[in-house]
Amino acid sequence: MRENVPNNGGLSMASRRVRRSAASLLICVPLVLAGCASRAHEPTKAKPPKTADRVATEAPVVMFLGDSYTVGEKGTQPETTYAAATARLLGWQVVVGGRSGTGFVNPGSKHSTFSKLFEDQLGWRPAPAMLVVSGGHNDAKFPAAHVSDAARVLLQTAKARWPRTRIILIGPLWGSDHPSAGALAVRDGLRTVAGQLKIPFVDPLAEKWITGDRERDTGNAPRFIKPDRTHPTPDGHRYLATRLAQDLARVGLAHPASSG
Repeated sequence: MRENVPNNGGLSMASRRVRRSAASLLICVPLVLAGCASRAHEPTKAKPPKTADRVATEAPVVMFLGDSYTVGEKGTQPETTYAAATARLLGWQVVVGGRSGTGFVNPGSKHSTFSKLFEDQLGWRPAPAMLVVSGGHNDAKFPAAHVSDAARVLLQTAKARWPRTRIILIGPLWGSDHPSAGALAVRDGLRTVAGQLKIPFVDPLAEKWITGDRERDTGNAPRFIKPDRTHPTPDGHRYLATRLAQDLARVGLAHPASSG
């Protein structure tokens, strides 16, 4: 009687098919992994800048040059003064230059007039859309004619350096509505120079940005001027910024075009 012998040949063929399928899978897996790895190392494409980024690059650069009203007295940071407040109000990029105690003629304790400070801090930079020069308070005890001459040299230098930059001149700022006779003479001289050079002139004294007197508790001085009767309070700086913004809008320079 013949015994039933398993068909080893049939089982071997099935086994071989399974092994071939497994081998094919093992070959494919490294290839898939290699493909993933190569894609992982592919450089990612740069995304286009967001709208806010594009707006930031288009904001005009405005530079300020001034005394302690502009850069802040001791203990006051430049980013809290009216210059920075105006920039925030009008959407500028701002560079604040100058030094406390200085002026067109007055060198202050560091022996630096506005002309030197312009060269050291601002004049070597790319041309801004606008330059705001604010001063005269610390020049009130100097001959007004000397102050005018120094202002003319500075402004002409800036115009020659940056022909396409708009320039604004702000006369002396004062802590009350009773400026000294020297401050008024300096203001008059600066206004004349601005007219000769065809530069817009902002006159805080004539416009009475500060009214009354802190010591007498009159006008807006008690709120906007510190106990030293000279420098603005934080509210005062923000208030001065609104007044300057109004004057700039009046002459069409609240949003100066980039100088390019």
